[in-house]
Amino acid sequence: MDRLDTWTIFAAVAQQSSFANAARKLGRSPAAVTRAIADLEERLAMRLLNRTTRSVSLTDEGARYLDQCQRVLAEIAELDATTAGRHQEPRGSLTITAPVIFGRLHVLPIIDKFLTDHPAVNAKLLLVDRRVSLIEEGIDVGLRIGQLADSSLRAIRAGEVRRGVYASPVYLRRHGTPKEPHQLAAHACISFTAITPLADRWSFHRESGNFAVTVKPRLIVNTGEAAIDAAVSGIGLTCALSYQVTQHIAAGTLRRVLAEYEPPPLPIHVMHPAGRHLPAKVRLFIDDAVKALRAKFAQR
Repeated sequence: MDRLDTWTIFAAVAQQSSFANAARKLGRSPAAVTRAIADLEERLAMRLLNRTTRSVSLTDEGARYLDQCQRVLAEIAELDATTAGRHQEPRGSLTITAPVIFGRLHVLPIIDKFLTDHPAVNAKLLLVDRRVSLIEEGIDVGLRIGQLADSSLRAIRAGEVRRGVYASPVYLRRHGTPKEPHQLAAHACISFTAITPLADRWSFHRESGNFAVTVKPRLIVNTGEAAIDAAVSGIGLTCALSYQVTQHIAAGTLRRVLAEYEPPPLPIHVMHPAGRHLPAKVRLFIDDAVKALRAKFAQR
């Protein structure tokens, strides 16, 4: 069995988290798949997969090796497509992940247009507010907001958003508008755990640096939609990212307060696993996404 064949089997097992499912996908016998992985691990003198009676998962070494294998396999697939004259027409499945509200408002329209322009492509959109591993979960493109940790991923900056404090006009008429962050202690607050992980500590910024104030959450929620809906209904003030409240600001159902104390902007990045040659579907989608997002979110 040649190395490319072995790498294809290893990638399939990692993506399926199952020897049996990988065997079915590849049209091989489970015994042949198991033997190929065992031979690969013996040749490399390292364990690539953790095996239990119920699941198969990558070791740390396995995750790094999978990244390298996928790069080579993608480059070969792209070379084959180019040779066959298909490089201008992307095809196949494309998997994208993004934060929930950002994905619904700003990524889904990009995907809609991309699918219309490229009928041979199918897409899967994973909307989650947690950070997922693109490599471990087989994701082609990730949209992320915030500072990035060091990783083997490639990132293209596509704009920025701000984190601010918002409340409904009804709430502000009844309870007054805070002029300084420490005044929030006297107000009802709505904490969204993805924006304010410490529900009773909200962070702000001034010339001397960042600082935090203690608040008294009247409501703690785990989704941005719930926090914003509660703020619109007049329960209290909430922290949100600027893109999450654009429509409410335009409609007059929310107002921005304490703007002069907002932290520095958060970058928006379009990310993908590193590789010299990306499949056409990934390369073209990244180009479209970066262009569309920069038109909306580039620093003015």
